[in-house]
Amino acid sequence: MKDRLVYAAYASGWAVLRHLPEPAARGLFDRIADFAWRRRGKRVLQLEANLRRVRPGLDEAGLRELSRAGMRSYMRYWMESFRLSVWSRERVARDVRVEGFEQLRAAMESGRGALVALPHMGNWDLAGAWVALEGYPFTTVAERLEPEKLFDRFVAFRESLGMEVLALTGGGVNVVGTLARRLREGKLVCLVGDRDLSEAGIEVTFFGEATRMPAGPAALCQRTGAALLPVSLWYDGPLLRARIHPEVPVPAEGDRREKTQAMTQAMAQIWERGIREHPEDWHMLQRFWLADLPVRATVDGAALPAAAGHPADPARPAPAGEPAAEASGP
Repeated sequence: MKDRLVYAAYASGWAVLRHLPEPAARGLFDRIADFAWRRRGKRVLQLEANLRRVRPGLDEAGLRELSRAGMRSYMRYWMESFRLSVWSRERVARDVRVEGFEQLRAAMESGRGALVALPHMGNWDLAGAWVALEGYPFTTVAERLEPEKLFDRFVAFRESLGMEVLALTGGGVNVVGTLARRLREGKLVCLVGDRDLSEAGIEVTFFGEATRMPAGPAALCQRTGAALLPVSLWYDGPLLRARIHPEVPVPAEGDRREKTQAMTQAMAQIWERGIREHPEDWHMLQRFWLADLPVRATVDGAALPAAAGHPADPARPAPAGEPAAEASGP
């Protein structure tokens, strides 16, 4: 019964929002964002704890105003995603601006393939639709959503935009192997890579504190020779802007894990600059830094930070972890 109610709520919202006038839909989601912000629930408080690392000089009033803008940006993502299926090609082309696209085009035309890695910023579904319309369909990964019928609907929606969506778990498919195969075929893979959903993540320094990020993007590019291209996203009035940064190269020295750590740290530094410039568009409402995570006891009694096990937002692309041939998890 609960699954049926969840699906009915999403399906009804999807149907209604697709046909609302744009100003009405935007106003509705701004009100939802403001209502959640005023309630100061766990997610809003965690968003503020995260933003405090990004803008440590803000006073409490400034932090509150930033978190309000962050909630509005987060709900804008959902509003646009619900309505994206009825946007025309012309609307997508008009509302997305991408800097550095020549770097992606060069990597694809060389036959190497490319892995685009991005943080939870802006609207990556909209950016993905733009990339697909430019002639580059791609493969991504989504955390499985319950109920199954709702997950299937999200997948069908993304596939209609030109994405191949692999379920992170329970799909009967070797996710990492499939991603590696697509890259070796010279194709494009897009992964959200700023939050680790496993215990195989790489520890990096981010805004001066330790956290873990997925090893998958860097490890896959080492394994396949594909170009690793970090991306930043942000809103600029009615526009979604994206910046494709220069390729993160594989270091010449070090073992496989050392190279993966160096590449992941390089991406973290690039995303740090983008988030510092546009903190309201970083949709991180979960515990993120190791200092905020609960501890778990190891066999020998030592205390270690627990993995970031908070589920991703429904059907948002989830990061791949270490390749199965190199570690125990995907």
